[in-house]
Amino acid sequence: MTAHPGLLAAELEADLVVIGGGLGGIAATLAAARLGARVVLAEELDWLGGQLTAQGVPPDEHPWIESVSGSQSYAMLRHAIREHYRRHLPLTDAARLSLRLNPGQGNVSTLCHEPWVAVKAIDELLAPHIAAGRVTVLRRHRLRDVQTDGDRVRAVRVYDLDADRTRVLHAPMFIDATETGDMLPLAQVEHVFGAEAQSQTQELHALAEADPFDQQAITWCLACDYLPDEDHTIARPAAYDRLKTLQLDCWPGPQFSWTLSDFVTHQPRERPLFVGPTDAESLYDLWHARRIAWRRNFTPGAYASDITLANWPQMDYWEKPVIGVSPEAQDEALEEARQFSLSFFYWMQTDAPRHDGGYGYRGLRLRGDVLGTADGLAKQAYYREGRRIQAEFSVLEQHIGVRARPGQAGAERFHDSVGIGAYRIDLHPSTRGRNTVDIDSFPFQIPLGALLPVRVDNLLPACKNLGTTRITNGAYREHATEWSIGEAAGTLAAFALERKQPPRAVRADATLLTDFQRLLERQGVLLAWPEFGALTPTRRVGYQHAAPQRT
Repeated sequence: MTAHPGLLAAELEADLVVIGGGLGGIAATLAAARLGARVVLAEELDWLGGQLTAQGVPPDEHPWIESVSGSQSYAMLRHAIREHYRRHLPLTDAARLSLRLNPGQGNVSTLCHEPWVAVKAIDELLAPHIAAGRVTVLRRHRLRDVQTDGDRVRAVRVYDLDADRTRVLHAPMFIDATETGDMLPLAQVEHVFGAEAQSQTQELHALAEADPFDQQAITWCLACDYLPDEDHTIARPAAYDRLKTLQLDCWPGPQFSWTLSDFVTHQPRERPLFVGPTDAESLYDLWHARRIAWRRNFTPGAYASDITLANWPQMDYWEKPVIGVSPEAQDEALEEARQFSLSFFYWMQTDAPRHDGGYGYRGLRLRGDVLGTADGLAKQAYYREGRRIQAEFSVLEQHIGVRARPGQAGAERFHDSVGIGAYRIDLHPSTRGRNTVDIDSFPFQIPLGALLPVRVDNLLPACKNLGTTRITNGAYREHATEWSIGEAAGTLAAFALERKQPPRAVRADATLLTDFQRLLERQGVLLAWPEFGALTPTRRVGYQHAAPQRT
């Protein structure tokens, strides 16, 4: 496993195989490797990091992230991102000395940064384990099929997109860290997708009837800067004329507009691209929401303009579902999502009302270089949901939702907690034309039971595919929580292998569970929120620093 990737054999054996190199997959790999397990990590793209990098979504984090991180290793990732800027990029002296350096000074996070920098930071975290032979990373390897034997996964076959050949990966333990739970159907793991019925879950905000194809919009993010004296207008997308007037029935007007449906109240709300200078420190507009490079943080001339990451409601693609459909239908929907984002960008360049009069910001320029692409779009669509395992225990709205827990001061306390998280229950418009669901939730725990499939013994979820409902997945899907889910899964895999027990035995045996939780704590994982004052629910307060926001 330590050979150069080009020399790797057609079959590889490891203690753990992780499919998917998003944040959950990275956290699982690092956790298992720290405990001495040999890990093969396979990712379809050339970038690791998932929503943080390849999907182009700056971190959305709870308001206490700078003082209370649920995971020491996640704090190390954030530190590595800041250190890369300090060591390698031309920051001003003031920015370099800033303890809480926010490279983009964006409003959604205290750490808005360029995706390519996070790629470098992730590679740095993995490097010692790769050098020691504990980790082998297979980039550009696509999942093909899964070999099972009864209630166990035996092997996974992946396709090398560069070498045009397949490899078979063998291990006693597997983790599905794909963005949409792609291993689950191939391994015949019991799972669900889309929306459950209220009769199944008794959740306040569940649908009257289950609908697997009622799925949240995806977004194909893009990066851009703004050079007002130049013209960077892109070619007119073929579907532009149709898309520029497209409107959800629940929306106050065409989707390509500065008038949105308020996330919470569903009343019309204005949110233009600019309300003032593009390089002001913080303004309530789209430009400043996810700004990933603030030129005033850098020496004069280093950046010609600020750079922002566009992941805005106008770009939500809701026309067709992408989960549980044929590969051909999925490819068609994904291409339409790309065209949707490009069409909105063209609208901003040509037809959008300007804040200073006139129409169109022709100086907007796509910046694919910060996303590792030639076209300015992210490498991959941003998926807000995917397949979810049918688990030994599923997290319901009644466990974390404020309105669903009348008279309670916090979320349900789980005896089998393996981590913590905090985020609003946040659902975007759906493929059935439904409006947003955006409701308060309490800071919560991650129960071990949600990581255990009801039947299959040696496959664990590591991201959005854990045992939640469609409602609660809207809170468990953000960056820091996904990392903690993956870290718990990787630690559980290594612990179960060392104890020669199936993962479900750890939850079933009180002594094993206690030993496992103590191991997590030694690894720097918080199992419960600190008892400091009153932890308020994660509420929407607008795009402001240190406040949980929608993605």
